Amino acid sequence: MVGLSHVASRLMVRRYLPEGACTPWPTEMLSSWRLPKENFATTPETYRSDDESFLVPQILGNEERPIAESVRKLVDWGAVGIDINMGCPVRKALRHNYGVALMGDPDYAREVVAMTVRNSDVPVSVKLRAGIQKDTEFLLKFTRGLEDAGASWITLHPRVGEQKRRGAADWSQIRTVREALRIPVIGNGDVQCADDVFAMLSETGCDAVMVGRALSARPWLMWQIGETLGFPAPPDLVGRPEANGGRSAPRTPYEEGAEFGRASLHMLEILERYFPFEGGYKRFLFHLRMTNGWLEFGHALMAACSRAKGYGDLRTTVLTFFEGPQKMYARTNLRE
Repeated sequence: MVGLSHVASRLMVRRYLPEGACTPWPTEMLSSWRLPKENFATTPETYRSDDESFLVPQILGNEERPIAESVRKLVDWGAVGIDINMGCPVRKALRHNYGVALMGDPDYAREVVAMTVRNSDVPVSVKLRAGIQKDTEFLLKFTRGLEDAGASWITLHPRVGEQKRRGAADWSQIRTVREALRIPVIGNGDVQCADDVFAMLSETGCDAVMVGRALSARPWLMWQIGETLGFPAPPDLVGRPEANGGRSAPRTPYEEGAEFGRASLHMLEILERYFPFEGGYKRFLFHLRMTNGWLEFGHALMAACSRAKGYGDLRTTVLTFFEGPQKMYARTNLRE
């Protein structure tokens, strides 16, 4: 979720949170070696709105002193929890022995959690992959070690590190870990629509579901799920003249296509508030790159937006593209 869970993306998704609902909100991955030296008010990765709550920033690290300093700064900043990333499969993380590299050594990973818990007054969680060994017994040993070290919950993405996003996520591993641990287990992987959320809960028995890129593409997923569970509509959307007056979540492919356009315009409004055009343009194009696969002609939208010279151009391009009906798919290929 690097490049996708910045302040504008969080606020865009938060707009669709049903009334009375709450959920943890991640940040982009933050380096525990850089955080102690950074000014959070001028560092884009730590931009936040004054009314954002329940923030659980995600950190990379494996040394106690920088982790301790980072945790203190993040709690003062407003963090209500700290998430340790043991799922990042990129080469940089492997080279520095953090991210998914920690999955290779259960004792080492356990100590990273223990040192973070020792230095934190807020809950500490871990986001991890299925590991490197493709070994269920190893995975159980590993996750029990995290529990014993004081992790308050874990989030499991059941692909091994070298798969990155290829192949199918093996949800059975989530059930296996859920049945073995006392702490909550959050499931993640191949969740693209509301039906997938409820399917994962049913098939794995997990305590909650984490949705990544699909929530960036379909932020009203929060609304759809809340509606199914009986929550009132998101307060900011009630009475909206389009989409049935905001009384019900978009559900059909064309309703969702139109909502993609409205969400994009709202995101541009927030980006302009926080970033000069160069920074906002980069983030908006990356957002489209990661989400356009769900939109029938999303590649055309991305190509048109890539020619923009300012925020006004971007808004005009999005408005023009969505003047006609656009269709969204329930699922797309997540490999890229």
